[in-house]
Amino acid sequence: MEFTPEKFNEIKHQAEDFYNKIGSVCCPYFNNEKIHFNTKGWDHLIFKGWNRTRLVTDQFSRFRHIKLAPEVLSHSKTVQGIWTTQKFERIKKKDGAWHQILKLTSYYEFIAVMESHGSKIRVKVIVKQIDKGEKFFLSIIPFWGVDKNTGERILHSGNPEND
Repeated sequence: MEFTPEKFNEIKHQAEDFYNKIGSVCCPYFNNEKIHFNTKGWDHLIFKGWNRTRLVTDQFSRFRHIKLAPEVLSHSKTVQGIWTTQKFERIKKKDGAWHQILKLTSYYEFIAVMESHGSKIRVKVIVKQIDKGEKFFLSIIPFWGVDKNTGERILHSGNPEND
């Protein structure tokens, strides 16, 4: 699909409408526990980190394939990767101020080959859980790169928060 500013805006609005209607999906891997599609996940599709916007072409690719994320999660019985780390998370306190607090954070990676726009595409869906709280959709990565030196597939940078 050709990328134009008009097409980007159209795809973004369609994706946002779809995303806002999801709410949550049950994931067999987590014994049908709900995975929530909240603003943290939507913001991650737009921003690479706090106050650091993704490239528009990267956003466009994720928006085009967002409809696959709930489908992958609602059918996944196995996980392809789990990464747990201590990470500073931005938490809004009762006083209304944002604070950076060190929390145990887990990332779950689900990979699937799906049919999208008339062809097969590899997607990785990342679910995040902070300090044993509710699990939520963090990201969809519609394809992954190839290392130019070795020719091997690069599934992720090693940091799901940035992928």
